[in-house]
Parts: sequence; C-alpha cells; structure tokens
Amino acid sequence: MTSDFPVIIDANVLMQAVVRDTLLRLSEQRLFACRWSEDIVAEVRRNLILKFGLPELRVDRLLGELRAYFPDAWVDPGYKMLVPAMTNHEKDRHVVAAAVKARAEVILTYNLKHYPEASINPLNISARTPDEYLVSLYGINPEVVIHTLYQQGAQLNPPRSLINVLDSLTVCGCRAFARLIRDKVDS
Repeated sequence: MTSDFPVIIDANVLMQAVVRDTLLRLSEQRLFACRWSEDIVAEVRRNLILKFGLPELRVDRLLGELRAYFPDAWVDPGYKMLVPAMTNHEKDRHVVAAAVKARAEVILTYNLKHYPEASINPLNISARTPDEYLVSLYGINPEVVIHTLYQQGAQLNPPRSLINVLDSLTVCGCRAFARLIRDKVDS
C-alpha cells in the first residue's frame, strides 16, 4: 500500500460489510490508505459476535483476511501512550490516538458526536461519515469509483448488479453517495 493519505476507519464503519468492502476496494485502488488499530479491530470482533450474532470462526476469518490483505493498515501500538492526552469522548479516545500516530487527517465514523471539532481540529483531524467520504472519493476519481462498484457487485457470491450494491450502501447510511452514483450512471 503506497497511498500517502492515511484514513482511520472506526469500528462502527468496519462492521458494515458493504461499506467495508467498498472502502477497502477503493483503498486497494490507492485513493487513500486505510488504517485501524488493535483496539478498533477488537471492538469490531466483539460487536460482530455479540451484537450481529456472527459465528466466531467467521469473524476471525474476516479479521485474518484484513491482516493478510492489508498488512500496512495496522497502526503501531505506540498509539496507546497517546490515549490519555486525547479530549474527545472517552470511549473513542483510542481512535483519535491511532489517527495521530498514523498521521491520518480523517477518521471515518458514523458517530460524529464522539469526535467534536474542538477536540480533533487542533490535531489537524476531521471526522467524516462514510457517505461524505465516498462522495469526496468520487470527486477525486469518478471512473475508478464507478468501476470499483461494478467490480464489487460482480465479485459477490452470488454476483449482484451495481444497483444492488447501491441499495445496500443506501441501507448502511451512504444515501448521498448512492444517489450520486445512480444519477451518473443513469445519465
């Protein structure tokens, strides 16, 4: 992974399969460099098992694939020393600390209220929803984004259309992005 724009992906985003798949595919296209920490992944594991009811073996296989295919995404554990200095919501201070350690300017999260501007702006970090970020990635390289979405649908089992992928993204809160892509491919 050689993109020089690291982005921290919060656990609540990584837990959404279609959003995770879309973001990881776009990271593979080098539009950004995905990053996460051991604490973020532990939260993903815990919630996929306890809240989503997924079998441990399936979750562990997913996390193993993250390690295998995104070895550079793991933030150095030294971020843990920075946690006490963070001023955002206590539950998510580890995320901001990981962003600082990774030199990430963006945290992708559905939970913006845990990242108030007053606590992250001085660190040159912004919190954005996946929907906002996907729209901005489209602005950077529309052709790659649309091609990646078509490819994503084709590689699902069973294969699905672009519209099916966009429907799933809409359900997961990426409404503006899905609408943007629909408008572009319909025109």
